[in-house]
Parts: sequence; structure tokens; C-alpha cells
Amino acid sequence: MRHETDFALSTNVTAAPKAASPAHTGFRLLRYRVSNFRSVMDSGWLDADRVTALIGVNESGKTNLLLPLWKLNPASEGALQPTSDYPKALFATIRSAPEQFQFITAEFDTGFEAARLADLAKLPREQVQRVSVARLYDGSFKVSFPDYRLDADAHVETALNALRDARAALESMPSDPLHHDATRLTSDLLDELRAAANVTGNDLRLARNCVAGLVPEDPPATSQIIPVLRGLQKTLGQQMAAMIAPDPAAREDVRRAVISCLPRFVYYSNYGNLDSEIYLPHVVDNLDRGDLGAKESAKARTLRVLFDFVGVQAQEILELGRDFRDIRDEAEARMIAENGRTGLMRSLWQRARGHELKPDAALLAQIAEAKRTRSILLQSAGTKLTERFADWWKQGDYRFRFEADGNHFRIWVADARRPQEVELEHRSTGLQWFLSFFLVFLHEAEGAHENCVLLLDEPGHSLHPLAQRDLSAFFEGLALKNQILYTTHSPFLVDADRLARARKVFVGRDGSTRVSGDLLQAEGNDSQRGAGFAVRAALNLSVAEVSMGGAQPVLVQSRVEQTYLNVIKTLSIAAGQFIPQRDIVFAPACGAEVMPAMARLLSETRTEPPKLVLDGSARGREIAATLRDKTPLILLDAVSGLAGSTVEDLFPVTDLAAQLDRVERRPERLFADTVKSGQTFVAQAQAWAEAESITLPENWRVQLAERMRHRMLEAGPRQIADTTLAQWQELLNVLIAKPSE
Repeated sequence: MRHETDFALSTNVTAAPKAASPAHTGFRLLRYRVSNFRSVMDSGWLDADRVTALIGVNESGKTNLLLPLWKLNPASEGALQPTSDYPKALFATIRSAPEQFQFITAEFDTGFEAARLADLAKLPREQVQRVSVARLYDGSFKVSFPDYRLDADAHVETALNALRDARAALESMPSDPLHHDATRLTSDLLDELRAAANVTGNDLRLARNCVAGLVPEDPPATSQIIPVLRGLQKTLGQQMAAMIAPDPAAREDVRRAVISCLPRFVYYSNYGNLDSEIYLPHVVDNLDRGDLGAKESAKARTLRVLFDFVGVQAQEILELGRDFRDIRDEAEARMIAENGRTGLMRSLWQRARGHELKPDAALLAQIAEAKRTRSILLQSAGTKLTERFADWWKQGDYRFRFEADGNHFRIWVADARRPQEVELEHRSTGLQWFLSFFLVFLHEAEGAHENCVLLLDEPGHSLHPLAQRDLSAFFEGLALKNQILYTTHSPFLVDADRLARARKVFVGRDGSTRVSGDLLQAEGNDSQRGAGFAVRAALNLSVAEVSMGGAQPVLVQSRVEQTYLNVIKTLSIAAGQFIPQRDIVFAPACGAEVMPAMARLLSETRTEPPKLVLDGSARGREIAATLRDKTPLILLDAVSGLAGSTVEDLFPVTDLAAQLDRVERRPERLFADTVKSGQTFVAQAQAWAEAESITLPENWRVQLAERMRHRMLEAGPRQIADTTLAQWQELLNVLIAKPSE
């Protein structure tokens, strides 16, 4: 477990290409590192682009990589919560000394602010082009310039030149006791400093003190030596002060200037999505509470933004909507509170006698005017939201209307396709997300916060895959003004042509959250799981869309047939035996009931259904009987010449047996010693396993197919017998033949 909080700042930072950088008016986030925060002990450096996607499975800790960045400089809320944010293993340690633990370190490009910071810190501009800001658990900040380098050699050389000049000046003066001591001292100091391997600020301090000690308390007014010694003392002191000076970023004025330039971070999660019906008393109560959980706090935050946008607070909406009964009950409650038991008895006596307060005309007019005011306010707010949302979201023409009924506040939605108004809750969760995020973004990121960094936790997870792709493209537009970091586990939110923005998030071997820009890095004990699967899925989707466009699809029964038939196609092309006019794509189908639908989906023209390859197993015969008149069938029995054959019977039986012996190593008698040609391979393998009293793995055919694929593609077509190649060519010719041929 790592507890370090100070990290070495590398000078080699890979920044985004300048041509791809967004137009920004302040600091731009380059990279950041999380430490000792919730499940994250040390995330490692995470490079940030204009848009950065953190990909990982549920519970991998993606959210814990966004929250600390938000809490570095939140646009709103984002206070540290010790019971939630401190890692449980270090809770007592951090609680006793929060000033010793930083939870976030971020590096920024200072942009146009570099000139001002350089002037303030008295440094060359190139040394302040990058700034590092860390925040500690006590709320304080640590600031440094990673590129700041003290030019010690220049300061030492200046000191040596001052000694040389002083010695030369002294040698030209008349001799006296002070002259002799001063000349000898300057010579000795010059020799010592030149002989030193590494001159430090402390060395210059000692030299300065030696020169100062030579000057008498009451020197002669006419002495020519004293001005030389005092000048040397001053120069040595200046160079010493420069060498021992701290990082200029540690100065309070520089630190304040850097912190004032930090971008604000806007965090949004699905917990903040608005409901269509809002109970106002509950809202009023939650907006004043500070002990809400994560979900309730996120929703309260969105509601606070909503009512700010409406221009009237929830409490006022409640008061404007009061009727006479509410006013009467409030008056009665005040009387009881003021008069205690006497007031209660008076209230009960009045009710018993039927002496209830009745509204007068003035009160009724006041109530009506208040409700009219509320209606106008809400109508105006609905129109405002409709216009602003339309300017921001171009994919629809949504119209919003706010309605208050007693203690209830509702949001109604309509559009051109659905002109009838519907409550927001009954529209898509995607629209709920977009509207809620828009309100938070509008309130926290625009205006004074135009250069905000947007942190989106699982955005659009409820959207249709096509809408998720639209959202991914939508981020490109937002990123022109605001950097975006978002978490996801959906391959549709990580386009193949945008994989450079992807970062893998996973749980390391020590149980802590880790992040890596290396998409091939192992995730814990397995590089194929979790985030890696989502990245591969995104890449596969892109490849499949392109390859399927002009290919000829062929349906097969399972992944086993898909693997073997791809090997047959590849090796036949490599051997020059097969030259197709277009590629053949083998697609596994899961059952006879869905094969007709798959045939239509995979058929490019939809007038010529794809062919279906079936083996001689019981399942294959059942499918053949069901689909014989619906799609062209190729039966492997006819190709291999063996009844009940499977795709394995198109391959050399000795090679298959040798690879199966590597899959199943327990039997004393090898399968390769018993297998026979001229008989179906799968039936022989099952009989051998039964005779050896072993149970083959459920996916043994898949494992065997993968082994055969690797071996045969590595060996190439020269290792394949001519008879086998001829059999393969016969099958492939049948697959590409036109229905009339």
C-alpha cells in the first residue's frame, strides 16, 4: 500500500498537438494524479486531452478518479467529506494530520497567463508555462513550477568574476596592512571556490561573511579598499540569496495568482437527473440540509440550479401558491404556539361552535394575485428554458412548461413529433439526462466559468447506441470551450477513431484503482477483461461496419465453425487456390428461430439471402429441416463424405488429435494414439474421453479451434495436403456460387 503524497514531476510531458488544442482563455489541464482517495492509493499519472474517456467495469473506481479532480477547485459544492473521501485503511492517520496528505495533483498549461506569472515570479516564461497544483485534505494548496530550474552555474560564475575583479583592483592599490589581508583573502576565496566540485549557496554565504569580517567597524573615510570590499560583499550576498531562494511558486503572491487562474471543475452524475413531479416541501427541506447522501445531494444540487434558472425559489413558489385554508391553518398554528394550552383550547372551542375564519374579498384577491404571479413566473421560465435549450441542443425542438399545483411542481415536455404534452418522467431517460445536465452546465460552466472542465460520470448510459454515438460527437463541440473527462463502460461512447482519448481504469493486484493510457496493459491478472473488452468491442464494431459493407455473409452454427471456416478461407487464398471477388464473412447464429431474421439483417440487398453451413449433428439436421425452403443450405456431410460430420472433419485428423492432447492432459493414453481416419472426429473424441473416464470441458471444441487456428496460420498453406486444399476449394466455390449456378 502506498502512502506517498509528493510525486516527482517529470519534465517530459506528452501534450496534445497544438492543432488539436481547444481555444481556451486560461489554464488547460495536462494531466493529473490521485492518491489516498477512497479506493485509489496511487492512480499514476493520467494524461488529459480535449476529451478524455475513462473506461472500466462497474466498481473499478472510475468515479473516484473524477471526484478528487472536482474537489481540487469545484464550480459549486464539492466539499471534502472525511467519512467518504478518506481511504478506510488510512482514516485515523489522515484524520490526525490532514495537512500531510494530498489527494490530487494536477498539472496545467498556463496559456496566456504565462507572461503575467513570469513577471510576478521573476522567471523566464518557458519556466512557468507549466504549473503543478496539489490539494491537501486540510483544504490547502501546494503550487510549483515543474520546469523551474535554478541556474546555479551562472550565480557561481558571477561570484568568481566579482572575486577576480576585486583582486585585480586591490593589486593596483598602495600597500598597507588592510591591503595585504584583503588581497590574500580574495585570492584564497577564489582558489577555494574554483577547486570545489560543487559550489553551494552556503559556500557563498561563508565567502560573504569572510569579506564582511575584514571591513573594520570604523574604516578610514579616504580608504580606496573599503568600497571594493563592500562591493564584493554585496555581490556575493546577492548570488548566495539567489541560490538558496525557494521555488518562486512557494511565494504567497505567486501561489494566490496561480490558484486564481485555475479552471473550475463541474461534476455531473446521473443521480442529479430531474424527476417530472417535485414535492416542494421536500425540496425546501433538502436544500437547507448538509447531511444528504450522494444521490440526494446530487438531485438537490440540480433542483437548486433549476429554481435559480426559474428565477424564484422553492419556498416562494410554495408561498405564492397558498390558498385560504393554508393561511387559516398557519394562523391557527401561530395562535397555538403563542398561547400554548390556552390557544389550543380556544381553537377547539371555535371549531366546536362552528366559528371558523372566513375569507374576505381582499384576502381572496391577494391569493388570486399571488397565484397569477406564480403562473406568469413559471410560464416565462418555461419559455426561457425552451429557447436556451434549443440553442444548445440542435437534435430536437423540445418545448418545456413548468406547472405548480399546491405543493407539487411539474415539468411538461412536448415536441414536433409528440405535440401532446407529457411529464418529463414519462419521456426518455436520455432526455431527462440532457435537460438536467444542461441546467447544471448552464449554471456552473458559462459566464464567469466559461473555461470550466466538465467531469461527467457515466453520461448517456441510458441512451440508444446511436444516440450514444451522437453524444460522443456532441462532446467534440463542447470541448471547443471546455475540456471534458467522462467515465463509461459502453463501447458506443468510445469510437474507434477516437481511441487516443481512452484510458483504462481497473482494479490492480493490490485491490486499488489504477488507470493507464496503455490499452494493452494487464488489468490486475488479465489484460482481456473489463476495460480492455470495451475497447476491443469499440474497435470490433468499427471494423465490422466497414468489412460487412461489401462482404458476402454466410451463416454458421457457432463460433467453432466461424473459426475453422476463416482458417480455410485464409489458407486457401494464401495458397492461390481461391480468389474471391468479395470477402466472405462467417457469422455465428444462435438458433433456428432467429436464423431467418439474421439472414435478412446480414443480406446486403435483402433479395438474396445468405447461405447457411450446417453440420451432420442432431442440431444441424433439425435446423436443416426447419429452414430448408427459406435459405440456401450447405451440408458438411456432402463436403466431407462422412455421415454426421462436423467442421473438424475438414482438417487433418492427426493435427486435431495432437492439439486435443494439449487441451486435455490427464489421460494416460493419448488421443493421437487411438484416432482413426475415415471416422467423424467429434464422435471419436467423445468416445475416447468416456473410455479414459474423463469429462471434456464444455468449451473443448472452442479451445481446440483456437489452437488449430494459431498452429495452421503460423505453419502456412505449404503444410496442407493437396487433397485437403482441394476439398476446401470445393466448399468455398459452393459458398460463392450464385443461386442459379
